[in-house]
Amino acid sequence: MRLLWVTALVAFLIDQASKFLVFRMMDQAQVGQIEVFPPLLIFRKGLNTGVNFGLFADSSPAQRWFLIGLTGILCTGLVIWAMRSFERRIEFFCVGLIVGGAVGNALDRFLFPGVRDFLNMSCCGINNPYVFNVADVFIFAGAIGLVLFGKERSDRKKAS
Repeated sequence: MRLLWVTALVAFLIDQASKFLVFRMMDQAQVGQIEVFPPLLIFRKGLNTGVNFGLFADSSPAQRWFLIGLTGILCTGLVIWAMRSFERRIEFFCVGLIVGGAVGNALDRFLFPGVRDFLNMSCCGINNPYVFNVADVFIFAGAIGLVLFGKERSDRKKAS
């Protein structure tokens, strides 16, 4: 379990530091966009008041507090599931990534009207209009890891 908490803390700190640095840099330069490696990587200011990809975007206080509360409930459930079911370090690491990213986004919702996003990636003639943040990367990486390593565990159980 220690690995879960350390991973969550590190993911949270990396997310918050990246948001602070990038938004501060854009505010000081008074720009809404910085082309880092165009079109592959662009920093573009965004504020997501909805859920993933801006779905259900609403800046009402009720939705804001609902999403913060939902994050707390889901993270608590995920940690309880990990304590009861997981055995391998990689599973705890994946849960830590999800929890750290989710708490980072929840803190944004608490401090701001929504989640601060800044990463925009496009490639191969496809123009991606969406922005995301480092916390989103951690959440998706953790979820993909749980699917991959959870399948591996279920395959081992079926074989025995």
